[in-house]
Amino acid sequence: MNLVLDVSIIILLFAVFGYTHTLLASEKVKIHFKKIFGELIAFYRLLYNIVGLVSLYLIYEFSPKPHIIIYDFQNPFDLIILIPQLLSLAGVFWVFKYICFKEFLGLDQIKRFIEKRYNTELDEEFTLRIEGPYRYSRHPIYFFSITFLLFRPVMDLFYLTFFICIVVYFYIGSYFEEKKLVRQFGEVYEKYKKEVPRIFPIKLFRPYNQKVFAES
Repeated sequence: MNLVLDVSIIILLFAVFGYTHTLLASEKVKIHFKKIFGELIAFYRLLYNIVGLVSLYLIYEFSPKPHIIIYDFQNPFDLIILIPQLLSLAGVFWVFKYICFKEFLGLDQIKRFIEKRYNTELDEEFTLRIEGPYRYSRHPIYFFSITFLLFRPVMDLFYLTFFICIVVYFYIGSYFEEKKLVRQFGEVYEKYKKEVPRIFPIKLFRPYNQKVFAES
């Protein structure tokens, strides 16, 4: 019974995190923030990232941790399984070649604000750049994050529950992200959605061949 309760608490905490994180990412909240604080919206992205990381850390730290071992790989398999982790980490760096990392973090927005040239409607400038990993997955950062978290030498019930919650959150979050991208890029993004898988590159040998570079 305690085991079921522990897992339920983890899921509940993560559901609260997912809901609030998605709500804060919505245009409705950003527009409301801008009405109150004006150009200070330039700091929104950085604050959003900080709040998200701190919230995730607190959930991880204070959640109950049912320590039931699912598997524990012994040598040399505990080292071999690190190979896909390293490949996933390399994949994350590959993704960042095709997005503006400082814009992603929220630093470029603050720089524009300080230089008095902030003209973004809300908190970031959107660019649709379908190159590199984006030819295989619409959300490659989610794919590589999932594979990085999945491959580990030891798996217990707490980590497995946490991992499943993250995967579910990625899928739900990507749904709301894409609603916004469809509004911004219209038919271009609709066509992209039909050709490229959401997260997992199941069409690995049929990459999206049309190079697209568009700004909202």
